[in-house]
Amino acid sequence: MKKALVLLLASLTLASCTQTEKGAGIGAASGAVIGGLVSGNVRGAAVGAAIGGVSGALIGSVSEQPGQCYYRDRYGRRYIDDCPRRY
Repeated sequence: MKKALVLLLASLTLASCTQTEKGAGIGAASGAVIGGLVSGNVRGAAVGAAIGGVSGALIGSVSEQPGQCYYRDRYGRRYIDDCPRRY
């Protein structure tokens, strides 16, 4: 019963977040678990949370911009532009 209550509260806190915030939260939590399991210490969990949070925020921010895609120019710089048709 306690697990169900915790899951319910966690889902309610994420319900009012933007896609970027949801992505960051889910990425940080997943990264912390994976980092902790792989390294076996708190430092690994913290590093995993940081990497997962940034990655999740980047992924979440892309979903907030419908019709926009990320591209790289020949110098490796990233920019956003309209996606090709039927994409």
